[in-house]
Amino acid sequence: MDRELYGREAVLDGTGLIARLTGLTPYHFARTAYEHGDDPPVTVFTGGRGLGKTALLKQIRNAYRGGTPLALLDCAGVVPPADHGPGWSPVTGALAELAVQLSARVYAARPVEFPRLALGLAAVTGTGWSQGDDERVRRDLQRLGPVLATVDEAKGAAGVWVAKVLSKLAATAAEAGAPLAGLLAEATVETVLEEVFGRYQRKSRAWYGSYRNAGGHGGSGGGELGLHRLAVDFGGGRRAEAEGFLVNALLEDLRQAYLGLTRRGTRRGRPLILLDNAHLPLGRRLVEPVLRERAAGRRDQTVIVAASRERDHEGLRRATRLRLPEVAHRAPCPRGAEIGSGVLAVGLTPLSAAHTRALCEGYDPPGRAPAALPDALHRLTGGRPLGVALLGRALGQVPEDERPALTPAALLDLTLELREDSPAVPVAPALLAELLPGPPPDALAVLAAARDEESARMLARARLRAESDDGDMALRARDALRADGWPDGPGHFVADPLLRALLLHRLRFHDGDGPGYAAWRAVHETLRSRYGPAPTPYRLREDLALGRPEEAVTELCREFQGPDVTGWLGRLRLIATAPYPREHGHPGPDPRRAVALGREPGGPQPEGLDEEVWLHLCVRRLLHALWLLTDPLALPDEEVVERLAHELRQLSGRHLTGTGPLWEAATHWPRDIRAWREPSLPPGRGDGV
Repeated sequence: MDRELYGREAVLDGTGLIARLTGLTPYHFARTAYEHGDDPPVTVFTGGRGLGKTALLKQIRNAYRGGTPLALLDCAGVVPPADHGPGWSPVTGALAELAVQLSARVYAARPVEFPRLALGLAAVTGTGWSQGDDERVRRDLQRLGPVLATVDEAKGAAGVWVAKVLSKLAATAAEAGAPLAGLLAEATVETVLEEVFGRYQRKSRAWYGSYRNAGGHGGSGGGELGLHRLAVDFGGGRRAEAEGFLVNALLEDLRQAYLGLTRRGTRRGRPLILLDNAHLPLGRRLVEPVLRERAAGRRDQTVIVAASRERDHEGLRRATRLRLPEVAHRAPCPRGAEIGSGVLAVGLTPLSAAHTRALCEGYDPPGRAPAALPDALHRLTGGRPLGVALLGRALGQVPEDERPALTPAALLDLTLELREDSPAVPVAPALLAELLPGPPPDALAVLAAARDEESARMLARARLRAESDDGDMALRARDALRADGWPDGPGHFVADPLLRALLLHRLRFHDGDGPGYAAWRAVHETLRSRYGPAPTPYRLREDLALGRPEEAVTELCREFQGPDVTGWLGRLRLIATAPYPREHGHPGPDPRRAVALGREPGGPQPEGLDEEVWLHLCVRRLLHALWLLTDPLALPDEEVVERLAHELRQLSGRHLTGTGPLWEAATHWPRDIRAWREPSLPPGRGDGV
């Protein structure tokens, strides 16, 4: 059974975008009106990692499987076959896979046949052939079997035709005295036509008469010449043109399946091609020929839906852009003179807080988890469906009696059973691997501790010099994050709170060396030393990350009576952004809570006059309260919020000239925190920044 995808109703509803493109409702396959007539746009879902592009394409596939010819292809997953010849390319491999999937049986209609594509692939398979390549040629020809099976399942899958191609080739080559790739193309096409194709299907060869320099006319002669030119171009300097024609062969086979005289009225809706990771070069090589043909006025009516991690991909410059909620009932995509105007780019949006709560309730029906946990998870993940779903699954696997103590940090420390036939895996590394696939991001885990690009470059020079012999490691990491669609933002080198939390989790816990945490300590000590001996907010922030808050409290007290109270609040806010040096799987409440509420001293008893002692204890409580309340791995805590406001009001009454800003902070910072905003500066500024 399909899992529910929250927040994607605009695509998957009975009147949603895909129903209006295909003319069929999901699952039930009832007819519905087409929105775009005979010229459907290529639809591209855009968004960074974790926004659910792959999950959405899979759900579309599941919703329409069996109701219309469809195929789902991952452009990052087309793997070259072992020891393939020059007649294979990612495009030919992708087209073969698409044809096989599209030929599956569907409701109330015959399977789609792909004779034109099969002939084209047969013609280009022998590119680069020479004597002595018999075994490789045999393997390359046998790989055509699944595509030929769409024309005749029994004959295409059998290997008889392969042997006949090789025997014909040997005889022809011996007579010619010069074995050429063209001989193999001719021998393969002739044998396929004789051994696999029926009388009606043989007519499909004439379609290649429209290929470049083939005379522009049908008939077997023009088709034969077109196939020959196709093979020559594929093996020469015009491969892209040949590949584009093969893409059009696939669409023409689909068009004939729907418009052929013997099939008129037997099919409903439109065929559906789903392309994941279409921002990669293969995606463009598959989509661009379609756009060119449609811009020239030719109609194929195949629905192509793709996913791109790059919102600003060059191929989307002329696209009509809409956000996901805007396509729920209507998705206009006016075609202009540019080829790219035939693209509808739909930006995927994060889940709302309500969607996150609904998902968590599905994993915790009794409601044993803290009531604030769903909102805390929404703040941490930013509504990224991948993060919300995986953390929700982790919540659902916690015994009910242990759920009341859960926090976002505690969920990251758990292990999760992703599959019944596989052992449980740690949540944080599993989620990080999904968001940053590839080699372990050890260098990025170090840089995640930095506040900004300058401190990241400083950290890279000090601790990552051996990681890269090709330029600045911090700049390379920054560009890699941007290329993956991760946002930039002030205040952190890794701006996304979920990704940053996962990287810092790796930095602290990956080595399993608690309570020393050598890597964590070394990175933050490096940053602290690079900020110099003066107690600047940046240096004091590193003290907090190392579990040493007293110097920060002392310095904030020393500066308290200065004239720039707004600046003082800014320094307090910056210091409190330090990552918390917590213990893995720590049971019970966060230790910062007891200090913020005055139930634990949180440090040595200060000395001095009563007023100085009072100020020190008040600032210590205030700093711990703000540190806790702005931590994305902690739960919101109304009692601590009230205590924060109380401490700020107390300080307002003790300052000689800065009563106003402190009072405003006591009023507005609690509102900001309850609204999941950063405490505003000056207090009360509308955007919360």
